[in-house]
Amino acid sequence: MSNALGVASVSFVLVDLLNNGLIDRDISASVGDISVTALAPDQVEAAQGKSQLNLFLYNVTQNEAWRNMNFPSLNAQGERINNPPLALNLHYLLTAYGIEQYHAEILLGYGMQLFHENPVLMRDAIRESLAAPTQVAGGNLPASMLNLFTSGLADQIEQIKIWPQMLTTEEISRLWTAFQAKYRPTAAYQVSVVLIESERSTKKALPVQTRTIKAVPFEKPIISRVLAQADLTKPALDQPIFDGYILALQGQALKGETTTVLFGDIEVAPIAVTASQVTVALPSGLLPGTQSVAVNQPMLLGSPPEPHRGTQSAPVPFTLQPRIQTITPSSGQIDITLDLAVGPSQTALLVLNQLLPLTSPPASNANAYTFPATPRISLASPPLSPPPPSPNLSFPIPGVDPGTYLVRVQVADAESPLTPGPDGRLVNPQVTIL
Repeated sequence: MSNALGVASVSFVLVDLLNNGLIDRDISASVGDISVTALAPDQVEAAQGKSQLNLFLYNVTQNEAWRNMNFPSLNAQGERINNPPLALNLHYLLTAYGIEQYHAEILLGYGMQLFHENPVLMRDAIRESLAAPTQVAGGNLPASMLNLFTSGLADQIEQIKIWPQMLTTEEISRLWTAFQAKYRPTAAYQVSVVLIESERSTKKALPVQTRTIKAVPFEKPIISRVLAQADLTKPALDQPIFDGYILALQGQALKGETTTVLFGDIEVAPIAVTASQVTVALPSGLLPGTQSVAVNQPMLLGSPPEPHRGTQSAPVPFTLQPRIQTITPSSGQIDITLDLAVGPSQTALLVLNQLLPLTSPPASNANAYTFPATPRISLASPPLSPPPPSPNLSFPIPGVDPGTYLVRVQVADAESPLTPGPDGRLVNPQVTIL
């Protein structure tokens, strides 16, 4: 494949093809001095005193046939395993400029004939054009182009092909309006395909020495319901989920050759597995809020058998709720410790509801407040690395009226529970503000 110089190399070879073709046919005998250029149309007018044939690259598009070659380029770990080629189609305008009448038509006709007779740029012609000095623009290969022979254009896997494109009057009008130049007789061509190869390092696996083929019936595991139990002696119910709980994942096709459970990126071995239920303990380190759980069924291959990527259920969300361990009120602040660590970027709110004595009818003027936790990351001077999760939170509570309040902490979309007393009235946890 070619490198980034491939686009310039194609333009140079095409100009060389036109120039050599016009010289071989001795066109200068009938139209005088001629120059073949690769300038923008608004720059061509500067060349006065002789007729001119100009090849202008006005557009570059991706080649659809090569677009997905060598994809995916990264593996599941984000490591580069392939360098997909950048496959480009080049769109050119061949324009003739004549200093006398009919000169432009003559030049355009010969230029189109040359492209018609050479629909494919042969590899030897590309090497010859890029390797030696030429007569383009009346001199040798420009110093800025001396490295075009390193483009590798002649050695790319697919040869360069040329074919005409039919543009409507409206399309041609729009192009020349954008060029801000006077219109001249023009023919459009597409040249493809230029394959530009990336030079980034890739990770290559060792060659396969032996192959193991294993056929298994395909059954994708499906989780239909997530139940929870405080311990194995309790029944699994549809109830709030707290740290240390055991989940009962119910569904179908849950038992594979091997079965594990994924909590986000954390893989856990289950306690028990059947086709309709997987029992698994919550791992440590989960943050409060919405979490996801999935059943993973690796495939054992090789000798000795080792787990390889198999089938996996769609992740199912569940909410892990925090519980308040301690409440420490102080002047203008409440410090709370949860049973779960809170991430430094997670939002936490303190919810206070005043607990009034029972009256008949019930009082309707109880105070209620919400306060955000003190940020652990300062926006004014952020740390070089984020602090680790912590179960300790501090909440400033300005303007709270004295009294007894029920206390809740909401982290993300998960809220700590309130517990009722013997009469069914919510009474805990609570704090007294003096």
